[in-house]
Amino acid sequence: MMQRPITDLINARYSCRTYRDEPVAAATQAELSAWLAEHTVGPFGSRVRLALVAAAPDDSETLKRLGTYGFIKGATGFLVGAVRRAPHDAEDYGYLVEQAILQATGLGLGTCWLGGTFTKGRFAARLGGLARDEILPAVIALGCPADDGTTRIREREAGSRRLPASSLFFDERFGKALTLAPDDPFAAALEAVRMAPSASNKQPWRVVRSGADWHFYLQRTKGYGKGSALFAVLRLADLQRVDLGIALCHFELVARELGLAGDWAFDGPPAASVGADAAAPGVRVEYSATWRTARA
Repeated sequence: MMQRPITDLINARYSCRTYRDEPVAAATQAELSAWLAEHTVGPFGSRVRLALVAAAPDDSETLKRLGTYGFIKGATGFLVGAVRRAPHDAEDYGYLVEQAILQATGLGLGTCWLGGTFTKGRFAARLGGLARDEILPAVIALGCPADDGTTRIREREAGSRRLPASSLFFDERFGKALTLAPDDPFAAALEAVRMAPSASNKQPWRVVRSGADWHFYLQRTKGYGKGSALFAVLRLADLQRVDLGIALCHFELVARELGLAGDWAFDGPPAASVGADAAAPGVRVEYSATWRTARA
């Protein structure tokens, strides 16, 4: 159960990189840990184990290897997780971890997604190690926010420069921009998708409405993920699939909060939405999931 309306939490969450040098209150840790223990399976069925762990003295050296994330300061904890390998393991990981982040936001904590070439072994050890069939796609820095709010303001401003809805959401087929009335309840769910965090802010999701159903696709950025030489050499997690899981999480949570009954299905979209006409999505697009609105 979220502590505040989900749209408030989505708007309040930002990539917090500066934290107060104080531990998270024991009661807050207990509440978040209890939530983690109860949420272990994503919508695709992958099993995920998540844990809240305290920061260790040598973590600052590890964070220096994160490139642009090397300036995380003062994080007193991390959300660490592992997911069993499966066709949609990364999506399930992103879905569950983003829910945990929104829970943490409701508890007054700051968070920041950390992906890339971090030393997974050091964080995996906090989970008791990884099984042979598990991966650790990303970790989350966590703690009591210390910045004065300017980071949040900058991130909100960056959000206003994200791709417009007309580039992300389509009606019946790719290329035909979706138009919804401002008071259409699905408009809020789609805006929550548009504002979801993603690696390098690439927004690799596309949504096609077909009747009462919403088909979600992964629009891969060239050079990211599967097929990328850098991805293979550095054995990076497929973060754009994690991003898609975050988008699925935002859409579902807002839809359910607004009473828009439905559920996920994975049996593929109608052929019309990926037709071979000039408006087709291209070779780097992969179907992911469909939100089937409950029929009256």
